[in-house]
Amino acid sequence: MVLSLELMTRIVEVNPDDETAVVEPGVINAELNAAVAEHGLMYAPDPASYRWSTIGGNVATNAGGLRCAKYGVTRDSVLALDVVLADGTLVSTGHRTFKGVAGYDLTALMTGSEGTLGVIVGITVRLRYLPREVHTLAAFFDDFPQAAAGVLAIGRARVQPAILELLDGCTLEALDGAHGSDLRRRGGSLLLVRTDGYGAAAEAEAIRSALAALGASVSDEGSEEADRLVDLRRHSRGDEVDDLYRVGEDVAVPKSRLVHYVADLEAMAVRHRVRLKVVAHAGDGNLHPTFWVERSEGEQARQRLEDALDESVRRALDLGGTITGEHGVGQYKRRWLAWEQSSEILELQARIKQVFDPLGILNPGKAIVS
Repeated sequence: MVLSLELMTRIVEVNPDDETAVVEPGVINAELNAAVAEHGLMYAPDPASYRWSTIGGNVATNAGGLRCAKYGVTRDSVLALDVVLADGTLVSTGHRTFKGVAGYDLTALMTGSEGTLGVIVGITVRLRYLPREVHTLAAFFDDFPQAAAGVLAIGRARVQPAILELLDGCTLEALDGAHGSDLRRRGGSLLLVRTDGYGAAAEAEAIRSALAALGASVSDEGSEEADRLVDLRRHSRGDEVDDLYRVGEDVAVPKSRLVHYVADLEAMAVRHRVRLKVVAHAGDGNLHPTFWVERSEGEQARQRLEDALDESVRRALDLGGTITGEHGVGQYKRRWLAWEQSSEILELQARIKQVFDPLGILNPGKAIVS
């Protein structure tokens, strides 16, 4: 049975003074932002799919996005949930206040549970102030590891950008081919930085100095060009191409290991004879490596893809990372879950699932190993 909530599209309430909104799960992320912008507010989580992804889907997967460097992931903006349990009981979790520590945090548990614990039918979210000023910098480096080092330089300058995105040379080439841009001509890798708020200009200048000291070519982007670059980043993973086999993931590593992991990915691609492109939410170490081969190379090449992917996940874990930073486990990544989590943790999760869903009818076979 497939249960669709796509017609539950009401923005039930916007409270500008409390800086909260109550929505149904079918509300589109971009539509919520448009509705609250007139009050000088925004809903901070902004996955690349924000123009068509729903708040309910964002909550189910604990989605991230470009602004998560400063504002966190979906869980950091969810205050309360209305949830239908497996037996049909409607319960409300959480609170409408920003703080609240009464009992176990069932709202946090439900957020990211991928539909395995209940059906979310109402969501109370925290809103943030819409920034009055933003500054966007495009920092081009000769290669990807150098750009990754720029991420650490920004952190050491103790400046917190709202957006900090990293794109490698192959990604720049793909964007140029698809959109007619000239990014690859400007450098071998791009670090896209946006600061916001009343201190945006000063923060941008501090970041410029830190990156220029590493040899980056840093340009201030006007509002139109800045918006275009951010929009290109949202499309940087590309569309499916019929003549390619392609696999990609969303691992995350500690920021201090970002340079090492990027170099490891490039070595893996050479060793397994596959192509590679990488984009990253660099501000929190969340990378999206994509490996691909030509379909004409056959099944043997497809196996090389799987081997490269497995190695990339294993290496992320070796560096203290995780198998998924924001996309969730679903079905495909269940094969790696035991690589990251102990048998005791897996058993505990199975027991939680049993409490909420004793008959196993909620999204069976997804998200956890039971």
